Amino acid sequence: MQLAPKQLSAHLHKGLKSLYTLHGDEPLLIQEAADAIRAVARTQGFTERTSHTVAGAHFDWSEVLAAGGSLSLFADKQIVELRIPSGKPGKDGSTAIQQLAEQSRNNDSTLTLIMLPRLDKLTKSGAWFAALESFGVTLQVEPVERSALPQWIAQRLSVQDQRVAAGEEGQRTLQFFADRVEGNLLAAHQEIQKLALLFAPGELAFDQIEGAVLNVARYDVFKLSEAVLAGQTVRVQRMLDGLQAEGEAEVLVHYTLAEDIRALKRVKDAMAQGRPMPMALREQRVWGVKERLFERVLPRLSDAALAHLLQAAHQVDGIVKGLKQPDWPTDNWQALHRLALLLCALCSGNAKPVTASSFA
Repeated sequence: MQLAPKQLSAHLHKGLKSLYTLHGDEPLLIQEAADAIRAVARTQGFTERTSHTVAGAHFDWSEVLAAGGSLSLFADKQIVELRIPSGKPGKDGSTAIQQLAEQSRNNDSTLTLIMLPRLDKLTKSGAWFAALESFGVTLQVEPVERSALPQWIAQRLSVQDQRVAAGEEGQRTLQFFADRVEGNLLAAHQEIQKLALLFAPGELAFDQIEGAVLNVARYDVFKLSEAVLAGQTVRVQRMLDGLQAEGEAEVLVHYTLAEDIRALKRVKDAMAQGRPMPMALREQRVWGVKERLFERVLPRLSDAALAHLLQAAHQVDGIVKGLKQPDWPTDNWQALHRLALLLCALCSGNAKPVTASSFA
């Protein structure tokens, strides 16, 4: 049984199941979902708790299987928690998890809680994960996207009886807050809690938040790619500065940008040969958020623009590997900024017509 995170509270009020699987890359939300399940379990007499973390190829799965069938002298019900940080239980683990899932059926004395990272499509099609879905409840925790972050912050503030001003001023405050904590939800939660300690319930002014909220934003190259394709110039500049400060490898940043340019060119060429856009995107393994961005961007990009972008990506490839290029910055990050903003401008539709001198 699959369950959305927002459905968890209502589900728990209806009754507790004996097997739950939480998977996703947002530690705060995974922890909160697990805490909600544990809280309900405690009210129903689950007083004992054991935890197991799968580490290495020689993990003893028999210990986990035995835990589900044994109770101490002092507890009638128990919670057995299993963490698999890699998301890959291996052959022995796959067999053990299927057995564990079957054991959970009609087992009112043991609540099994399994926590996993974000899983890809292939992993979720495995027999062990299918058993978890069949015999228990699976809950996929999605990250809070940047566009939804201001509303998420506002909701969290309301829980502690705090709020920002109404209207445009309040939106500016929330956007500022989101910029400070983007990509770091656990730290965002801590900054929100800090506001409850510093200020009384009620309306928070922009100056109060500006002075109290630390810059704890964390960025990754995949989100940078989405921001560039979305044409979010200011955010792209901020993310590049953040990646540089965090010591991200210039080669990886360049590869991400260049691969997007190559993928755009391949899809454009396929469409020129008569393939429908959806088919061309599938052939290039473009899906999800990027699929929607490609669909919006491709009609704006001419063959000349893509050809010049490919040439620019080739030149920056040389720069990040230590070669000088005419009319380009010698500093790696300055060159990456320039390449990213060129692509960003074309994706936003704000670029000037491309000519031979556009990338000089």
